[in-house]
Amino acid sequence: MDYREILHFWFSELKPGQWFRQSNRTDTRIRTRFFDVWQAATRGELAGWRGNISGRLAEILVLDQFSRNLWRRDARAFTQDGMALVLAQEALRQPDFGALGRVRRNFILMPFMHAESAVIQAQALRLFDIPGNEQTLRTARQHHFLIAQFGRYPHRNAVLGRDSTPGELDFMARESFAFMKRPSG
Repeated sequence: MDYREILHFWFSELKPGQWFRQSNRTDTRIRTRFFDVWQAATRGELAGWRGNISGRLAEILVLDQFSRNLWRRDARAFTQDGMALVLAQEALRQPDFGALGRVRRNFILMPFMHAESAVIQAQALRLFDIPGNEQTLRTARQHHFLIAQFGRYPHRNAVLGRDSTPGELDFMARESFAFMKRPSG
């Protein structure tokens, strides 16, 4: 498969409102069309896509976003986060990174937001703090808050087999950031 098929699907076939809304329909579309590509990405077989920033973006989408769609409510949703983060860190040094539009730039940087690391979260805040990016920066601040408060994402505990602390349980009972909500149809 060509990386342009990933970009066309994500940025043309899906609407922005579908990117983060939990939907069985979208998850099924991704599983049906891209599961083999996801498997290839997890084995490092898409390295040829990294020759330009668009190919690198497509690989990050597959590892970071598609993993969450393919493995919702399953620990496998997060297994590719490290690889996606390394690709995103390397993308910052690519000469064509600066030419990306805001939306595509945000998706290359999304692995920074998903990391359970205070150091990486501090970097995410700086990277997402650009004019016109207020909504994404607000979400990055929510992610940063959780890592600063708990050192991890409490809403991942159950699927990752981690025990929640009393503070995490209390927080999850009274707070609900959009990315922590339960799935819908």
